[in-house]
Amino acid sequence: MSNHTFTVRRPESGAALITEGDLPPLQHYIDGAFTNGTGDTTVTLVNPADGSTIADVPRGSADDVDTAVAAAVAAFDTWRDTTPKDRADLLLAIADRIEANADVLGRLEAADAGKPRMVADDDVSGTADIFRFSAGAARAFTEQGAGDYVADHTSMILREPLGVIGAIVPWNYPLLMAAWKIAPILAAGNTLVLKPSEQTPLSMLKFMEIIGDLLPAGVMNVVTGRGSVVGARLSGHPDIAMVALTGSVKSGKTVAESASDSLKRVHLELGGKAPVVIFEDADLQQAAESLREAGYWNSGQECGAGTRVLVHESVAEKFTELLVEQVASLVVGDPAAGEDVEIGPLVSEDHFTRVTSFIDRALADGASAAIGGGALDGEGYYVAPTVLTGVQPGTEAASEEIFGPVVTVETFTTEKEAVDRANEVPYGLAASVFTTDAARSLSVPRRIDAGTVWVNCHLVLANDVPWGGFKGSGYGRDLSLYALQDYSRTKHVQINHERR
Repeated sequence: MSNHTFTVRRPESGAALITEGDLPPLQHYIDGAFTNGTGDTTVTLVNPADGSTIADVPRGSADDVDTAVAAAVAAFDTWRDTTPKDRADLLLAIADRIEANADVLGRLEAADAGKPRMVADDDVSGTADIFRFSAGAARAFTEQGAGDYVADHTSMILREPLGVIGAIVPWNYPLLMAAWKIAPILAAGNTLVLKPSEQTPLSMLKFMEIIGDLLPAGVMNVVTGRGSVVGARLSGHPDIAMVALTGSVKSGKTVAESASDSLKRVHLELGGKAPVVIFEDADLQQAAESLREAGYWNSGQECGAGTRVLVHESVAEKFTELLVEQVASLVVGDPAAGEDVEIGPLVSEDHFTRVTSFIDRALADGASAAIGGGALDGEGYYVAPTVLTGVQPGTEAASEEIFGPVVTVETFTTEKEAVDRANEVPYGLAASVFTTDAARSLSVPRRIDAGTVWVNCHLVLANDVPWGGFKGSGYGRDLSLYALQDYSRTKHVQINHERR
């Protein structure tokens, strides 16, 4: 067990990430303009680094959703008829605006969500890039070639947008996860109504302030508020063709059930419990260095985080020592305290309580904290970067998503056991395998039930390749050309040209 004690780095007196002038209009964005809507209640946004109040944002109503959907329906016929080049040019212009306003977007994200600046800035960079990728992808759809598959009948395959998409995005990546939805949805020719998380809506409202004039009115709309009200209305609305959610398994089940009444399509990117399988021949130093980032990026509030280590028993002790050494070097602090802060606060008091209670239960179940193991003193919602060892298969810590800066360590003896244990959890979003055996690096990933399996790395993402899960982690794919396919439909047109 490490004796290392983490301290929270605090900003100098008077230092702040944002000023009142940085805030966007605290309203919904509907039909090309900011509006107060019909709701009469607000939610207070709290800076998780110190508990201070940032702003009050309106809680939208079902009527606000209906107004936004009507605007999106009215805009669809014109937007769907734009050429791929015109849509691509607009998406590229959006990317330019994002990059020109990267600093304020990053600071808002850091203040609202408690993100270290290195994480927030990376999110903004990734946001610009997904718009650039989607701009190119919009012009590069490939379908089955037209031809006579029946004598004297020519068939063509058309790719069409679905219509109005309802998008529901989470608090852990408020801007980036929204962009993962917005860019391919628009690129494919759809219009949309988006609900940001009630806890972290500022960067999305700022985004609309920055880029709103580029889009025809009604093409993109944002309604803030609760999932139980705004999200529920999006899921059940008869004029919405598809609802796309990034969120918890519970939220995914609720959305899918609601959407089933109208048989609308559903796109779900849900939680994860990514196994990190470390074999006896692995480069243990490299694996530990990889987990330093992959297990603790965004304070572990990451559905693809490498949170569940399965390490061969012969190297478990050595690997744990190396991992603890890496984790001890993490810099914990208020995002306003410097750009080298790596671990910020958790997003809210409720989530802080959830994660610390989870750790307490794991310790009660027999696990040990090799480093960390609980809350850090002082204001704000900080949890020490933690490594839990002695975690037993089947316990809560081994099978349920923690969603905090916590990595658990279990051991295995055989390759088959490693694969079986990797697959025993209900999730299937991501996984990784660390080995220097070339044959194993090809065979083991094929037997792991996860939408992404990394080898000798973890949490390395690119907008060019698909992201999404199996099993309890949902279905549908974000990123890559596959996302544009999700947000579109194929139509077969056949023409009889027989000459008589």
